[in-house]
Amino acid sequence: MAPNRSTDRLSRESRERLRGYEARQTVHRHKIARRRRDNWIAAIAFVVVIAAVTGAQIFYFSGGPGTPAATPTASATPTPTPGATPSTTENTGDVPSADLSENRTWTGTMTINGIPLGIDLDGAAAPQAVASFVTLVQNTFYNGLTCHRLTTGGAAVLQCGDPEGTGSGGPGWSFGPVENAPADNVYPAGTIAMARLGDNGYSNGSQFFIVYEDTTLPADAAGGYTVLGQVTSGLDTLNSDVTSKGTVDGSGDGAPAVPTTIDSITVQ
Repeated sequence: MAPNRSTDRLSRESRERLRGYEARQTVHRHKIARRRRDNWIAAIAFVVVIAAVTGAQIFYFSGGPGTPAATPTASATPTPTPGATPSTTENTGDVPSADLSENRTWTGTMTINGIPLGIDLDGAAAPQAVASFVTLVQNTFYNGLTCHRLTTGGAAVLQCGDPEGTGSGGPGWSFGPVENAPADNVYPAGTIAMARLGDNGYSNGSQFFIVYEDTTLPADAAGGYTVLGQVTSGLDTLNSDVTSKGTVDGSGDGAPAVPTTIDSITVQ
């Protein structure tokens, strides 16, 4: 009888182990199913968010930021305007933290049409703009982009940094408010400033302009234009090889007659 009791006990233990194993497998299968379900939900949510952001960007850029205006009269002062944004009171999109500017001066080189321009960026005076610009530079965002706009009538600016090459593009975010704008509205030759939509201090993106001659740009309801830095060398060559050639149609505001491309930007 002892062997039978022993056999029964072993059989019970075996069945209990089997039931325990099956229970653990059931729990494991439920966890896998739940994980798959959660992953599907996350994927669907991601697609919905991307679609919403894309729609917002299409809406944002449909206004044609930076699009060359009609030929101005002699008294007109064309200003860089990079287009509409969904908000006039807060940042839009994944804007880099202003802390990335490190509140310091960044030095580097912006090469345009093979012309090396020495540049300084003032992270203390314009921390949000410099943080955004440096982030884009470090991700080689600007390499190969065109300078799509040149103004010669009443203002002397070369506008660059639009991935669309039309004045309607940006990095996928917009930020504000205006930082470090000159109180007298005078932008000295060599100034590097952010292009934005008129009356909207939160429409700064990737587009910027280089002032190639001393220029007065009147402030609007949002203020002036964020000055993020200066060209410290090479401006004379840029003027002689690019800006002095005027626009492609001879107007005071249009595409440069000399096709103009940012080869690279480096900062440290």
